[in-house]
Amino acid sequence: MNTAILLLSCPDKPGLVAELTNFITYNNGNITYLDQYVDHTEGIFFMRMEWTLDRFLIAPEKISEYFMTLYAQKHQMEFKLFFTDRKPRMALFVSKLSHCLYDILARYTAGEWNVEIPLIISNHEMLRPAAERFGIPFHVFEITKENKAEMEAREMQLLKENDIDFIVLARYMQIISEDMIAAYPNNIINIHHSFLPAFVGAKPYHAAYARGVKLIGATSHYVTADLDAGPIIDQDVTRITHKDTVEDLVTKGKDLEKIVLSHAVQKHIEHKILAFKNKTVIFN
Repeated sequence: MNTAILLLSCPDKPGLVAELTNFITYNNGNITYLDQYVDHTEGIFFMRMEWTLDRFLIAPEKISEYFMTLYAQKHQMEFKLFFTDRKPRMALFVSKLSHCLYDILARYTAGEWNVEIPLIISNHEMLRPAAERFGIPFHVFEITKENKAEMEAREMQLLKENDIDFIVLARYMQIISEDMIAAYPNNIINIHHSFLPAFVGAKPYHAAYARGVKLIGATSHYVTADLDAGPIIDQDVTRITHKDTVEDLVTKGKDLEKIVLSHAVQKHIEHKILAFKNKTVIFN
């Protein structure tokens, strides 16, 4: 069953839900999902609505135009429209660590996600066997300080040729340039191996161990030009005791990273995230 998904935000005012649902029902659509939230501090209305298209009177390619004319301009709305008969196309970026990559590929091949993975990009050869095992093209761009701009330009051309919708950094150990971030706003998902904003840096588990923490965490977020400061999508923690070594923390942390990253990717694939002012609204 093909459905349309509408994500929107606008200044809050009375009657928005009734007006928007009337648009669907008036045009013979059947609403299958409706969730809304009002940020009373900012005065912003957020909404996710999904409806069937089998008897909808407006052709799919015309819905966005109708909605812009009838509602978006009138209510100062920002909106995105998606159709479930088109699978999002996801590119994976990896380096040497394999735990997040294998978790994603296992979910992908098990059919858990309505997504396509046309390619994997890396700055090392190490994980090529994993890509070949799952039958996904693997492209290596060996990045140095001297050739970073050239390599990223080639990566972006490859992404464009493969019609990539969003990028997942599955423990990719390179800083993404502002040009690539600008080309994929709120469409690059990263996993950070700590509970942001605490213990940032290259060795958060060592810093946590030295501090004697009782919890460690992982954070998945959208990538922005501010390093590790983009809108947070998902976080989780696990308990630590005095008996745990640094190696124990790393092992527990890897398990968290897989879960937190996969949760974020799933929500993105399902079009259930709205980013606003460096924060996110996550619909159920």
